[in-house]
Amino acid sequence: MTAGCRNILILSVSAGEGHMRAAGALKAALLTVQPGSEVIILDTFRHTSPFLEKIILGAYMEMLKRTPYLYGYLYTQSEKGRTLSGFAKEEFNRLLSRFSAARLLEYIKKQRPDVVVCTHPFPLGVISTVKKSGAISCFSVGAITDLTIHPYWVFPETDLYFVGAEKLAGDLAGFGIPTERIHATGIPIDPSFGSVADRNSVLEGYGLDGSLATILVMGGGLGMGPLAESVKALGNLESSCQIIVVAGKNVQLKENVDSIAPGLKNTVRALGFVNNVHQLMASSDLMVSKAGGLSCSEALACGLPLFLLDPLPGQEERNSSFLEAEGAAVAVSGVGDLAEKISACLARPHRLKEMSGEAARLGRPDSAFLAAGLINSLFQSAVPELG
Repeated sequence: MTAGCRNILILSVSAGEGHMRAAGALKAALLTVQPGSEVIILDTFRHTSPFLEKIILGAYMEMLKRTPYLYGYLYTQSEKGRTLSGFAKEEFNRLLSRFSAARLLEYIKKQRPDVVVCTHPFPLGVISTVKKSGAISCFSVGAITDLTIHPYWVFPETDLYFVGAEKLAGDLAGFGIPTERIHATGIPIDPSFGSVADRNSVLEGYGLDGSLATILVMGGGLGMGPLAESVKALGNLESSCQIIVVAGKNVQLKENVDSIAPGLKNTVRALGFVNNVHQLMASSDLMVSKAGGLSCSEALACGLPLFLLDPLPGQEERNSSFLEAEGAAVAVSGVGDLAEKISACLARPHRLKEMSGEAARLGRPDSAFLAAGLINSLFQSAVPELG
């Protein structure tokens, strides 16, 4: 990275964990490529409008937990009819800007970043609105964190887009974004997910057998879905296997799994928060997870077949459909379906090998570094225009 691009602001939102993880991966890559540069991650609405964060993100999280199908309906409706979705997006961005644009603009003028990168559509919309008004002329970047293109990510004022796969570049271009602004880097993830692990050593560290088929169950940041019931079903599969459950901060899930594990046929290890998820993925044969863009991208980088349990309506369904169509994942509906489909795959090792190959084909462990390099080179070429 040359000296011209040394001050970078990354705007994200704490809705789930994926958007902030993508921001962290980009920051690490940018600092590695250009030591001494300044890269700041701002949890946008927590800084600019705690009221907005509480109302909008609070309502969003409650809707996902209590009425996910209502969220799915609204998500689908906003995909249909470009005129209607465009109007809704315009009104929503006006609301966001009303509460957050002034403080964000003040922050940007104080920090004077060369580049503003957004890993969530909400701040990208605010930045685009402010750019459109002429208040700022910074180089803006959108890093789309799902394996789908939703209209709420689409803003003509955005100078550069990163998407998760080649096919999605064409989808974004279909919304009128010039192809030279779109780059299929993959969703930005920590490059450690491309590293090789010593399977036997990793599994033995948890008292597990390196020769047994290993199923990794990821609880997800929201802890939704019938995960304990799924672990019970997998623990009683006729096929010999072992299960690792990463509950993260979901203490109740870990306690539930710990309580049922002794009575199961197959060995189960429940873990809380860990910092070696990349090693666990690289040492497993398949993963049961929600269909979040970041967790799926991390698994793809490890060549890990995915069994996506009860994807939430909306972007999770789109992520799941994309990965299943590409041959890297199997979408499952309910605990019974999960046990049946995993049993079938464990009985056909060549099927898992095929899925692993497709996952590796899609995986981009170097995504954050690709994005960091492009941010610099394309910013440099755009400087005369921005000035």
